[in-house]
Amino acid sequence: MATKLDGHDRDEGLTKLKASGWTHDADRDAVSKSFSFKNFVDAFGFMTRAAIHAEKMNHHPEWSNVYKTVDVTLTTHDVDGLSELDLELAKKFDELA
Repeated sequence: MATKLDGHDRDEGLTKLKASGWTHDADRDAVSKSFSFKNFVDAFGFMTRAAIHAEKMNHHPEWSNVYKTVDVTLTTHDVDGLSELDLELAKKFDELA
């Protein structure tokens, strides 16, 4: 089971995410990012690849797709905030994009 990030691990994780374009919503304790692609097919391909990784981790994003943009929000509902799963999935999404 995931545990909520706190202390140094949380600060370090958020710093890394912010450096790669993620924003932190303190009210929800969630991170979000918009990914923009060349076209709808590329955006959908990203979502397909990302979905495979999310399913393997059993950690699923909140996301939406409009044409060539995919908006992603990550938080761990079981712990009511950010966990290591969110950091790992955000890193994977950045790699896939």
